[in-house]
Amino acid sequence: MNKHNIGSSFDEFLVEEALLDETTAVALKRVIAWQIAEEMKAQNLTKSSMAKKMHTSRAALNRLLDTTDTSLTLTTLSRAASVLGRKFRIELTS
Repeated sequence: MNKHNIGSSFDEFLVEEALLDETTAVALKRVIAWQIAEEMKAQNLTKSSMAKKMHTSRAALNRLLDTTDTSLTLTTLSRAASVLGRKFRIELTS
């Protein structure tokens, strides 16, 4: 049987539907929020104590941990990482 590629890749589909950037942003946010939440658990930090250490509100921390809210600042991410004793790194790749 001769197999032919009758469709495109999923990334190509997302590009055609103008959804790739949004999908990528949501995926990245889910990973970041999960990493922060896991580190908070490992350090036994509650949301209230984490927010206090970040000098922000609990509502702002909830937005940071909300996997669907992709609007965050680099300052907020950097502050969260610092409180957790971690570094936040972002880079452009090809």
